[in-house]
Amino acid sequence: QVQLVESGGGLVQAGGSLRLSCAASVMMFSMGWHRQGPGKERELVASVSSSGSIYYADSVKGRFTISRDDAKNTLDLRMNSLKPEDTGMYYCAARHKADIKCTAWGQETPVTVPS
Repeated sequence: QVQLVESGGGLVQAGGSLRLSCAASVMMFSMGWHRQGPGKERELVASVSSSGSIYYADSVKGRFTISRDDAKNTLDLRMNSLKPEDTGMYYCAARHKADIKCTAWGQETPVTVPS
């Protein structure tokens, strides 16, 4: 079973930056970050495939950068110009190419941007 361990969350003022990291026991075809804000449904924030395809939610385009290092088994999310609406629990998740939904999930890391 794939193990995913997130780190890097915390409290940051609006306009600030954070970097989330995910250490994986093995890298999968598609690796991504999801988040769930207070009172909101979980959403996909960004993902990157082993073939290089990258997705960003409209709300984070231009502010967040996702990257993967398959040699180090890590997935990063650099978050700049953070806004209060970026507050939530962030999850690292992954899936094989044949899967539609993510089959591996990390335990979550919190990001708080006070308004």
